Amino acid sequence: MGNIIVLAILGVVFYYVFKSYSNYTEYSKEALKDFSISYESIKNSELGLFVALVAKVAKADGKVDALEAQLIGIMFDDISGIFPEPEKTKSILKQIFEEEKHSISNIQEIAYKLSQSIKRDKAKQLHFMGFLIQLAFVDGEVSKSEEEILATIAESLEFDPKIYHNIFDQFEDMIKNIKPQNNISDAYKILGVKETDDMATIKKAYRKLVRQYHPDIIKSQGKDDSYIKEATAKTQEINQAYEMIKEIHK
Repeated sequence: MGNIIVLAILGVVFYYVFKSYSNYTEYSKEALKDFSISYESIKNSELGLFVALVAKVAKADGKVDALEAQLIGIMFDDISGIFPEPEKTKSILKQIFEEEKHSISNIQEIAYKLSQSIKRDKAKQLHFMGFLIQLAFVDGEVSKSEEEILATIAESLEFDPKIYHNIFDQFEDMIKNIKPQNNISDAYKILGVKETDDMATIKKAYRKLVRQYHPDIIKSQGKDDSYIKEATAKTQEINQAYEMIKEIHK
């Protein structure tokens, strides 16, 4: 179940988050063109603090599974691409993630720093909390430890409890209503592969499509609802097709 819904959830959260501020474009190459790249500057930036919180949520249930790793990898690409020296930035983001995923003792401290950095900007609160909630739902359910960490972060960010629970409920409803497709021939067509192709070829095609159609956390800024809806539908279709083919090849 978790594998089937991961990208559907990804699309929904971006639709919900960016719907509320379609002209929000603070995170861009132009805005960050003069940013000085170093471990300390990235770690203490808004996006660096956010990555640290992503690490806490991702490891909350004891492991970072393959689906979470894929989503986080795309996030690293999205974020690093807007900074000067993208590869150096990505390396630092990964370092921050690896360091922070092993500890939960400083969650409140990091979330408070982020809150101070964004000056309690409601749009940014929604932007960050939406992604963190989405990440917790990647495997189809939220563990008690994940829920506790999310609640701690939301409180430290002074995030509106009503909005928090509204987003959370949206994900739960989404999971209940996801219905996988049941036509294997269509699944192969969706991924643009043949039934005779091996899993390595199929996986490559799948990853290419995911990168092509996923709602980019940075580029979704400024996009209208139709873009998010289209991305949501397409990513659902792609992921369901891939999971069906994987089952056949077991």
